[in-house]
Amino acid sequence: MRAPLAFLFLIDNTAVRVVAIILAMLTDSVDGYFARKYQGTTRFGAILDPAMDKFFVFFALIVLVLEQKLAPWQAGTMVSRDIALCSFGIYLVFSGYWQSYQFRAIKWGKISTALQFFVLIAHTMQVNLPWYTYLLFVLFGTLAFIELFHTQKSTVSST
Repeated sequence: MRAPLAFLFLIDNTAVRVVAIILAMLTDSVDGYFARKYQGTTRFGAILDPAMDKFFVFFALIVLVLEQKLAPWQAGTMVSRDIALCSFGIYLVFSGYWQSYQFRAIKWGKISTALQFFVLIAHTMQVNLPWYTYLLFVLFGTLAFIELFHTQKSTVSST
């Protein structure tokens, strides 16, 4: 649901955009809840779910930057966690751990995604946030990167 919801950002209407963000948050939560409750987690789902989050956020960020409602540096910090995730993925491929790595949600990834959604709501509603809010994204991205390496090390040592 999150991919089609992202296209609602093409409509320059605050209410429509806020509803799209809230629905994206809800679908992400409900999807995760049912996957865990019914043990329906798969490697494909573990990759697709965060990919849809990223698509939604990136699409919304691009629209807001093009409309000059968000500065490019702000958008850049908001995706710093995603840059860390991509770097970790490259590491997995080149180290040969890609096939054995157990993909799952990480705490700092969830926190960062939640913050992204709340900051998107704020910008959609034209609420100015202090500059240091965006430093949290860099901090959370760094913590996510560390968490990924920690989980990768425990996955390798247990196999």
